[in-house]
Amino acid sequence: MLVAPLLLLLFPLLPPSSGAQLPNPHQVKDPPIATNGQLFPWDRMRLPKTITPIHYDLSIHPNLTTLDFTGVVRILLDVQEDTSTVILHSKQLQISSVLLLAPEGARPLQVLEYPRSHQLALLSDTVLTKGRKYEVQLEFAANLSDSYHGFYKSSYHTSSGEVRILASTQFEATFARGAFPCFDEPAFKANFTIRIVRERRHIAISNMPMVKTVELPGSLLEDHFDTTVKMSTYLVAYVVSDFLSVSKTTQHGVKISVYAVPEKIDQTAYALDAAVKLLDFYDDFFDIPYPLPKQDLAAIPDFQSGAMENWGLTTYRETGLLFDPDKSSASDKLGITKVIAHELAHQWFGNLVTMEWWNDLWLNEGFAKFMEFISLDITYPELHVDDFFLNKCFEAMEVDSLSSSHPVSTPVENPTQIQEMFDDVSYDKGACILNMLRDFLTPEAFEIGIIRYLKRYSYQNTVNTHLWESLTDICNSDDLDEGRIKQTQFCSKQKHQSGSSKWYSDDELDVRAIMDTWTLQEGFPLVTVEVRGREVRLSQERYLKTDDPSLAEGFLWQIPLTYITSASNTIHRFLLKTKSDVLYLPEEVDWVKFNVDMSGYYMVHYAGEGWSSIIRLLQHNHTALTSNDRASLIQNVFQLVSIGKVRLDTALELSLYLSRETEIMPVTQGFGELVPLYKLMEKRDMAVLENQMKSYIVDLFRELVDRQEWTDSGSVSERMLRSYLLLFACVRNYAPCVAKASQLFNQWKDSDGNMSLPVDITMAVFVIGARTPEGWDFLFEKYRHSLQMSVKSRMKIAMGVTSLQDKLKWMMEQSLHGEVMKTQDLPDVIVAVSKNPHGYKIGWDFLRANWHTLIKKFDLGSHSISYMVTGVTNQYSTREKLDEVRSFFGSLTEETGSELRCIQQTLETIEDNIRWMDTHLPLLQAWLEKRNHRMPHDDL
Repeated sequence: MLVAPLLLLLFPLLPPSSGAQLPNPHQVKDPPIATNGQLFPWDRMRLPKTITPIHYDLSIHPNLTTLDFTGVVRILLDVQEDTSTVILHSKQLQISSVLLLAPEGARPLQVLEYPRSHQLALLSDTVLTKGRKYEVQLEFAANLSDSYHGFYKSSYHTSSGEVRILASTQFEATFARGAFPCFDEPAFKANFTIRIVRERRHIAISNMPMVKTVELPGSLLEDHFDTTVKMSTYLVAYVVSDFLSVSKTTQHGVKISVYAVPEKIDQTAYALDAAVKLLDFYDDFFDIPYPLPKQDLAAIPDFQSGAMENWGLTTYRETGLLFDPDKSSASDKLGITKVIAHELAHQWFGNLVTMEWWNDLWLNEGFAKFMEFISLDITYPELHVDDFFLNKCFEAMEVDSLSSSHPVSTPVENPTQIQEMFDDVSYDKGACILNMLRDFLTPEAFEIGIIRYLKRYSYQNTVNTHLWESLTDICNSDDLDEGRIKQTQFCSKQKHQSGSSKWYSDDELDVRAIMDTWTLQEGFPLVTVEVRGREVRLSQERYLKTDDPSLAEGFLWQIPLTYITSASNTIHRFLLKTKSDVLYLPEEVDWVKFNVDMSGYYMVHYAGEGWSSIIRLLQHNHTALTSNDRASLIQNVFQLVSIGKVRLDTALELSLYLSRETEIMPVTQGFGELVPLYKLMEKRDMAVLENQMKSYIVDLFRELVDRQEWTDSGSVSERMLRSYLLLFACVRNYAPCVAKASQLFNQWKDSDGNMSLPVDITMAVFVIGARTPEGWDFLFEKYRHSLQMSVKSRMKIAMGVTSLQDKLKWMMEQSLHGEVMKTQDLPDVIVAVSKNPHGYKIGWDFLRANWHTLIKKFDLGSHSISYMVTGVTNQYSTREKLDEVRSFFGSLTEETGSELRCIQQTLETIEDNIRWMDTHLPLLQAWLEKRNHRMPHDDL
């Protein structure tokens, strides 16, 4: 539970019309004082609801030479209660003039600033009357931001070396206030009419189409954009640049354009086609027309996150949008398609229907993440997106297994807490519990419910319960104006089903009661299954990595269980509402597998002989289970070792079957559980055991590696698996792989990089090449001059895997400087160096030495900061390192990050690593020794 700042607890809410009246002195310890020394008339982070904005008239003039901007905003206000004070947001803006524009004429308002809450108070000497509308006008100026949020500066180099400047916006979550004064909370929806002044050499784009351009003195132009639909401030966007664009029109008549820097416009065709296809899909799927006349997708050279869903103008990292059919990999194609699907899903989930406040961010992000997979499964079946969904749930469980996790829906107040909500819990857990609910209700009922939700709350704000109500009682509702055909067909089918075929009774289907257990408490359940004859005993508890079992007490979920058995591959269902229960099988069976395809967000422990029967099944007939079922068993068994439910040798015995595995999900999950074991050892002095562990993994996958062709053939999943396996084999010095990669790198180098390498093998080739100083330097030269974003990404990863410490240090310094290597990629570089056994010390030193620069550039609470904190430190497993990490973060103040959740997460992770090593190392050693004394590869 996050505690609200002390000020909010000690300082009561002032009556709306109290103006600057002093509150009761007995309740005040630290009243907010404005910059001029006066008492500021508002004491909360959240704005009062006395006034709501209806319309913004915004004029912005950025100067890309002096790197600053000026602006004027006129805001039409609706007064909800008599007041003489208008409270709104402004951050680091110089406010030069504020007027109240009333029918009786314009008059100046007194302005108070309270920077701590990013607030302005506009004081009127007469009361603003309830029910009337007023207009305020503010003139302002500021520098273009040096960070990646607000209205910020971006730049790129042309192939001739010229530096070109552009300006772009990133307002989510609380940064619109840094670009213009506004009511910067998601529930204050309004219409925006935007004008942008620019030079002739630039273009301007915004949320809406341009309606006209006016010539101004001094060779300037002013672009006027159409008025937006009603929307939140965080979705406003504008870009001033020299971009070029390509366009197409969807079947529904929406103009789609992709914008990029001129020399990369030839890499936009794939994104354009994908956006057309996906917007048409959503238009039909949601049964709600996309409400704007156009949708732009812009590739911004400097961009902190992956992409942003601004309504009508989505913005992306260049790697998230640009695709070269000859140079981009299968995983690039999957990644770009997913990110476009995510942002376009937001045009409905998030933009049309928006969460009331950031505590329910998951209603935006969980849905958009979930819809990536639903949409691509239908529109791009060849991408086999289903092969990758499980990984999202595993990633969410990583953080959700710690006591520092948070409920999907969590109270947040200040901007840092809000930024911290953009994490694996909101995105990935959100998507996984939606997937579980869809499986529980049936896809048809779920689709009807979410369409009802979107139609019912269009242009409004929602909370959790609105979604649950929309998904309840699908067949007794008549509020679907359109799309009723789906509803009618589904409900008549339900009526004709016999009672016995419905697996739950109607009184069980309280969607809200079920889902509150998944959204209002943190963590997830571990279901223990014990089979005794026909009897199956079930119990649930919280899965928690801790040495304090009391922290796991008091949790109860309503769990939609699914299972198959050796006697029946029909999916059976059971809603577990209590701490324990019993179900009966029609006959005795050899094995049961619960959580079919891991469609539920929970782990399963098979007590008694349960794991033995699963291991026998995998060793003799692993394809009796789906690849997702196999991946979930691998993940579950190793995670159960961490909390002492399963012995390590049991998990290792299960892993032996992987020598026969060929599917991407179980193979990568096998790596995901086994590789971290030696990654812990690399950061301690235990070379013998470390090398034994590495040899075991290489042996396990040797046959699969040997079968890989060094080409680009096969499905997306097969190609991604090939890249993964060859990279692993080369990094682990598997001789045939190193020889082949060395030969190809030398040929490529001899051709001065002109030889065409199969895309899927380039990572393996580059990693081997970057091992020598000459190879590394050659790779860097090619990196510097390449215009292909995906190629640059692979080169950068390879350069970060080298053992050359001076190069690793130089890479981090260059990324911080931002001239040759983009600072947006610095988090990836620092984490890559820190995972590298030759770089983990310099990565940690670099993070500490540059901490204050990093939190200024990337913003406190951002995903980038938490990614660096956990990525740099989460493979430590010694008490010395734990003390070092605790000491550094303990020396910070709240302003510099001492309260960040990621610090608690990394400390817990290191403690868990220490416990794991203390408990399991002797067993691991004995098991590997025993294995080495068997016949070579006897299980392979």
